[in-house]
Amino acid sequence: MSVAERGPAVARTVSPPVLARRQSPSPAKAVVVIAPSSLTIALGLWGIRRKNTMWGDESVTYQLAHRDLSQIWHTAHHVDLVHALYYAVMHEIFGLFGGGLLTLRLPSVLAMSAAASGVGLLALRLAGPRAGLLAGLVFSLLPQVQKYAQEGRSYAMVCALVTWATYALVVSVPHRARWRWAVYGSTMLLACLLHEFAVLALVAHGVTLVVSRVPRAVLRAWSAAAAGIVAGLLPLAIWSAGQSGQVSWIGGPVRLRGVLVVAVLGVACARAPLGVRGPVRLSVLAVPILVLPTFLLLIASPVKPIFVDRYVLYSSIGGALLLGAWMDYFHRRQQSRRNVWIAAVAVLAALVQPSISLRTPQSRSNDVTAIGAAVRKEGRPGDGLLYLSGQHRILTAADPEDTRFLTDLALAQDPVSSNTLAGVELPARDIAARMLEFDRIVTVRDPAGAHSPANPREQAKTSTLRRHFREYGTTHVNGARVTVYVRDHDPSPKAGLDPADRERAVG
Repeated sequence: MSVAERGPAVARTVSPPVLARRQSPSPAKAVVVIAPSSLTIALGLWGIRRKNTMWGDESVTYQLAHRDLSQIWHTAHHVDLVHALYYAVMHEIFGLFGGGLLTLRLPSVLAMSAAASGVGLLALRLAGPRAGLLAGLVFSLLPQVQKYAQEGRSYAMVCALVTWATYALVVSVPHRARWRWAVYGSTMLLACLLHEFAVLALVAHGVTLVVSRVPRAVLRAWSAAAAGIVAGLLPLAIWSAGQSGQVSWIGGPVRLRGVLVVAVLGVACARAPLGVRGPVRLSVLAVPILVLPTFLLLIASPVKPIFVDRYVLYSSIGGALLLGAWMDYFHRRQQSRRNVWIAAVAVLAALVQPSISLRTPQSRSNDVTAIGAAVRKEGRPGDGLLYLSGQHRILTAADPEDTRFLTDLALAQDPVSSNTLAGVELPARDIAARMLEFDRIVTVRDPAGAHSPANPREQAKTSTLRRHFREYGTTHVNGARVTVYVRDHDPSPKAGLDPADRERAVG
C-alpha cells in the first residue's frame, strides 16, 4: 500500500482532542480565556453588595485593612497571622481605591475571574478547546465559586494562584527550563502564604507526577520547587500554630455536603476516557486536586477539627476540569449529544435558586450590618453596652456610628490601640462595678443565647445581669441576639423604666 493510500487511515486514528490540541488556533484560545472570565465577572457583580450588608469575617478584613501596615503586623502577633499578608494587600488596595464595600469584594471577583481563565486553559491544553471552554464555564457556575467570588476574604485569591500554579506545573513537565519551575514555585508559595492549607494542593501535584510516571529529571525539579515552598512556608506555619485557638469554633466538618457532591460527580466523570495522551492526563491531574485536600483535612478532624469548605475552595478546579471534559467527551459521541445538553439545561435551571440565595444577607452565618442596626435602634444615648462574650465586639466594630452614643462597659483598651480584634477588657470586678452605674444595658450575645465562656470576666457580666437587672426586650438578628436589660431597683414589675418604657412594657 502506498503512502498516499495509507494517509487517510492514519488520519482517522488520531482522536479529535489530539488534533484540537495540536491545532488550537489563537481565536479558540481567546474564547477559552475570555468567556469564563467574563461570566465570572458578570456573576460576581450580580448582587455583589448583598443589600449593603457584611458578615463577620469580612468585617475583620474591613477593620484590619484600614489599619496601618505596622498595626497589621503587631496585630498578627496576637491573632490572625495566617491572613496577615491578605490584610496587607487589602490595605494597599484600600489606599488606592478607597475602603468601601465594593473595594472590599471586587478583588475576589477579579481573582476568581483569573481562576476561571486558568481552568479553561488547563482543560484546553489537556483535552482541547471545547473542553477548555466548558470547564471554564462550569467552574464559574459552581455555587461555592459564586459565593466566595463575592467575599472580602483571601480564598478567591488563593484559588486563582493555585489554578495558575497548576497550569505552570503542566507547562513545565515537558521542559527542564529552571525559570518555568521558578514560576511554579513562587506562585504556589504565594498561595500558601495567603492561606497555609494551599500547601495541600502541593501534595496533590506530587501525586499527579508520580502516577504520571514523569522522568526522574522532572521529579527532581518538582521536588526542588516543593522544598523551596515548604521552607518558605515553615516559619509562618510554626508561628501561627500558637494561634490554633482561632479555629476552636469548628466542631466538625463545616459545609461538607457541597464539596462532596462535586467530588462524587468529578470522580464519576473520571471513569470516561477524558483528555489526550501526554506527560500528564487530565483525570490524573484533576482527581488528586479534587479529592486529596478534602480527604487530608477530614482525616485530621478526629484530632483537630479543621475542615471548612472555603479552606479547600481550590479543589473546585479538579471538579470543573472533570465535568467540562466529560461534557466534551459525550458531545463527541453523536448518540449522547442530545442527552448531554438536556442534562446541562436541567443543571442550569437547578442552579438558579441557589445562585439567588447566595446573594442575600441570610446566605452568611451572620450579618454585622443588621447587628449594628439593632444595637443602634435599641440603645439610647448614655446606655451601657455589654458584649457576651467580649469577642462579639468584632460584630459591631465595622461601623462605629452604631455604638457611638453607648458606653462600652467592659472595654479597657480599644482594638486599634491594643493591636487586637476585640480590644482588651477590664478586670471582672471593675466590669461589675461599672454595670451597676447604669439603669439600662444593651447586650450583644450568641443568637441561641448560649452561655459565655467560663472565665471571670464573663461570669461577672452574667451574674451581675442576673442579680441586678431584668430582661426588657430582645431583638433576634442573623448571627446575634440584642437584648435590653433594665436595673431592678425594687420589686415593682415596671421599676427602673421611664414613662416611655413603661408604655412599651404595658403594650
